[in-house]
Amino acid sequence: MTAGAISRRGAAGAALILACAPGMVLAASPAKALQVEVWKDPECGCCKDWVAHLEANGFKVKVNDTGNNAVRVRLGIDKKHGSCHTAIVGGYALEGHVPAREVKRLLSERPAAVGLAVPGMPVGSPGMDGAVYGGRKDSFDVLLLAKDGTSKIYQRYEGKKS
Repeated sequence: MTAGAISRRGAAGAALILACAPGMVLAASPAKALQVEVWKDPECGCCKDWVAHLEANGFKVKVNDTGNNAVRVRLGIDKKHGSCHTAIVGGYALEGHVPAREVKRLLSERPAAVGLAVPGMPVGSPGMDGAVYGGRKDSFDVLLLAKDGTSKIYQRYEGKKS
């Protein structure tokens, strides 16, 4: 073999490694993104239940019991999308009782967005699904919040009558 052939093979190998590297980085990203930081009222039980839902679905959660209004404003989430807690995960904002399934989907798809919101506190959403509600599940939407202030339905959850 000539030195040129080795260089071409070496270059081809390096190109292959570089071509695979983004996939390797993406594969590692969800593990890093599993860290969620939450701001909530210290007395809110449904927020604690939502945190437990995230933890049960593989997320590591840091909780700040300082309220969430200032964080919501800082992240650019409109009041109309507000709820009782706000979180950050993987560079995205989460407002309200967003199901872990949609958080994982968001982190996988990585859309250009502020994040996700479940406005209000719909009964049957994660954290609002305890025994006190008697199995009631109201319909609710998970909204994708765009950087221009608009939103669209990211996922619809149909309720059920108990």
